[in-house]
Amino acid sequence: MRRADVRRLQAALATVAVGVAAGVVLQDPQPAAAVGAATGYATQNGGTTGGAGGQTVRASTGTAIHAALCGRASSSTPITIEVTGTINHGNTSKVSGSSCNTADGVIELKQISNVTIIGVGSGAVFDQLGIHLRDSSNIIIQNVTVRNVKKSGSPTSNGGDAIGMESTVRNVWVDHVTLEASGGESEGYDGLFDMKDNTQYVTLSYSVLRNSGRGGLIGSSESDLSNGFVTFHHNLYENIDSRTPLLRGGIAHIYNNHYVSLHESGINSRAGARAKVENNYFRNSKDVLGTFYTNERGYWQVSGNTFDNVTWSSAGSENYPAGPNPTSNTTVSIPYAYRLDAASCVPDVVRQTAGANTGLRVSDGSCSPQTPPPTTAAPTTAPPTTAPPTTPPPTSGTNLSLGAGADGSSKASGTSYGNVRDGDIGTWWSPAGSTGSISIKWGSATRVSRVIIREPSGTQGSIGSWQLVNHDTGAVLASGSGAGVITFSATALSKITFKINSSSGTPRVGEFETYAS
Repeated sequence: MRRADVRRLQAALATVAVGVAAGVVLQDPQPAAAVGAATGYATQNGGTTGGAGGQTVRASTGTAIHAALCGRASSSTPITIEVTGTINHGNTSKVSGSSCNTADGVIELKQISNVTIIGVGSGAVFDQLGIHLRDSSNIIIQNVTVRNVKKSGSPTSNGGDAIGMESTVRNVWVDHVTLEASGGESEGYDGLFDMKDNTQYVTLSYSVLRNSGRGGLIGSSESDLSNGFVTFHHNLYENIDSRTPLLRGGIAHIYNNHYVSLHESGINSRAGARAKVENNYFRNSKDVLGTFYTNERGYWQVSGNTFDNVTWSSAGSENYPAGPNPTSNTTVSIPYAYRLDAASCVPDVVRQTAGANTGLRVSDGSCSPQTPPPTTAAPTTAPPTTAPPTTPPPTSGTNLSLGAGADGSSKASGTSYGNVRDGDIGTWWSPAGSTGSISIKWGSATRVSRVIIREPSGTQGSIGSWQLVNHDTGAVLASGSGAGVITFSATALSKITFKINSSSGTPRVGEFETYAS
């Protein structure tokens, strides 16, 4: 046997030995990954397929999960990890390897892509042990329970978050999970489902979040506005003090959720955030929608919701409830197809479908739960940010940018301000650094109420937080994160500026389209 072949065989045997010692069982490659298919914003930006098309591994310890990640050929090699039993501090240790970056005391999905973690058998419980995503993409977590994760006391894990995401995370689908605590911050717990520091294109569906002071946040502070494009649907929020979710900047689509016993506040849209809130059922709760604990206002579009025994506080400084008769103060365009259940049947549908170990049933949009078939997907070997772009929906009317002027704060070598108004997505403007501004201008006041920012192929998701500014007056027309459709109150102006405040990599604007309606 040649020396190179011997070395490869020795390496393979070492990987198997680590896996066996850790409690991991290797299985033949499987074409199917998660059950069903991603929904909501997780379908955008190239889609979310997790470990589809890769090897399937079964794990009964946290160390085995880490060993499976570290045993891959690369950090982007697709893998499905089937989890059974109880995962806790006693069986979760760091495993080293070139395809992973793990740690003790937490399930660490760091600097990796194309992974599915799915509970099988009699169930998978992460007991006092959180799941942490950092600098990762194309991740699916399905059919697991995460409970009693603490940030203080003993033992601690993941900063007290059941599932936490931070630092350039893209395309995550969390589905049919149960996230629960046993109290609030004074008892040592933090959030159940947190996203911060440039986390985008996430869906939380058919899940249960309960018995916690904090449901979850999008953005860790009023300056962390690089997060967004998050969908919440068919979830149960029960016995929660606040943050269902707290949304700072960005866009959220919140539909067909059941909210029960929200004690202090519910959906908290602030710092320029925009939430589309439709066909939800709120019961026995207080201040279920609005801007709370800040004067940095957020916005919402509401329709079809049911408010059953909901109480509202009086408006005042740092307290802006949407009720008692919530009305829309913005519009939000949704780029994907979805089916709405009537709000009246949401409690029953969510009761039958949400959470781990409920048969992975879903709604068909007519209040009738059903079990989806396994989904077969083509292998994915690269993060979804390199996949073909998802083009924002077309807007009726004339693109007013065509024939207008353009300028900006700076431009990278080889780019042009005029490339954003030439009708060609294949040409673009980039700032000289990671931030900058680009403007469309006219010779006289022009009425504008809608903007579409389009990124060229292969660069989707590079634009982080932004502001859209009336250059004539300096007024901020809208703010958020990521490219796409931006709507605001119709404004007559001679120059409109798209200001990029943060980015991942080099941001590129292919087209800066403007419309009167």
